[in-house]
Amino acid sequence: MTDSPFHTHLPRNAKESVAFMLVIAVISVNTIPVVIGGLSAGFTLAMWTGLLRVVPVLLVAVVAVVLLTMKPAQLLTARLVRPSHGFRTRMLLNALCSVLLISAMMTVVGTWIGTWQVSAEPLKQFALLWPRNFAIALVIEALLAQPVARQVMRRYHQRVDARAALAAA
Repeated sequence: MTDSPFHTHLPRNAKESVAFMLVIAVISVNTIPVVIGGLSAGFTLAMWTGLLRVVPVLLVAVVAVVLLTMKPAQLLTARLVRPSHGFRTRMLLNALCSVLLISAMMTVVGTWIGTWQVSAEPLKQFALLWPRNFAIALVIEALLAQPVARQVMRRYHQRVDARAALAAA
């Protein structure tokens, strides 16, 4: 364990990393497409029910894209982080780098999933679609999905650490 006050906020092993990623993915898949779809087609019941049909496919796609972009995002984050940066700054930079890569891929893949067809349209419209999608995803990731996932980890680690302390006593 580290002496950082935030040592409980991040996954400590592979199983926890999967849980952490799933919390973020579930929140993201249930909020980001709703905002993007609402801005594109209007916030209607039909738009929302249409999104509900693709959520399972989007969830799989998001997890796959996160896994594909994880290492490049970590490398990019490492180039930006300085030893003087605190935990919150590091998390914000990590969110920025992750969302930059994930939103670029999901702008194309998400459109294909949402329309149920693979076409060149999201590539043609990329310069128009991606900046908006990136901004929406960054706000949701930085202010909602990642903080919630870190709190889930913190509470889980508090319980695990308390049990370990009782067992050691």
